[in-house]
Amino acid sequence: MNIKESLSKAFDRYVVINLSAMLVVIILLCLGVGFGLDLYTHHGEDIVVPNLKGVDIDKAERQLNLMGLDVVVSDSGYNKALPADCILLQTPGEGQKVKKGHVIYVTVNSPSSPSFAIPDIIDNSSVREAEARLTAMGFRLNPRKMVDGERDWVYGILCHGRHVSNGDRISIDHPLTLIVGKGTIEDLDDVDVVDAEEVDGGETDDFEEVSE
Repeated sequence: MNIKESLSKAFDRYVVINLSAMLVVIILLCLGVGFGLDLYTHHGEDIVVPNLKGVDIDKAERQLNLMGLDVVVSDSGYNKALPADCILLQTPGEGQKVKKGHVIYVTVNSPSSPSFAIPDIIDNSSVREAEARLTAMGFRLNPRKMVDGERDWVYGILCHGRHVSNGDRISIDHPLTLIVGKGTIEDLDDVDVVDAEEVDGGETDDFEEVSE
């Protein structure tokens, strides 16, 4: 065997070894990437979201952390029948499957009732419009107090017997009483304007202009 053949065989062996090594590296990389993705996405580790409604926020946070989930308070509400700081709503909801590390957003019950500013309805609104706006805000309404005035016109608002004004902040726990006209004062548009000539029977006074 001459030198040329020896070098050729050695080169072929070197190429085969390198190709084999590269193939092994590629296989290991593929396996590593697949394994890493499974770890990153927690493949096959679905967690069923529990029912958190009515649960105290601190207790719910401890429970979710033990399950590998996080909790974030996204909003607050008010339900007088439920204790303060308990969860009113949750997203995702009960029974949904999520991955480890997923965030559960919750709405927590406020310890006190919210208060809202009285809208611009006093002497500026019909009773139907005023009642619709106030009930939409969460206020409870007592029976109306009727007074002399334009029919169905809001002349004032009472809260525990006290007059309130537009812009006053009132708790929704306090019911409101609308002071409403009962129609004993007619609209000016309904009053007939009588011409002076009709009052005098159609006659007019004649007069002469006297010059000095």
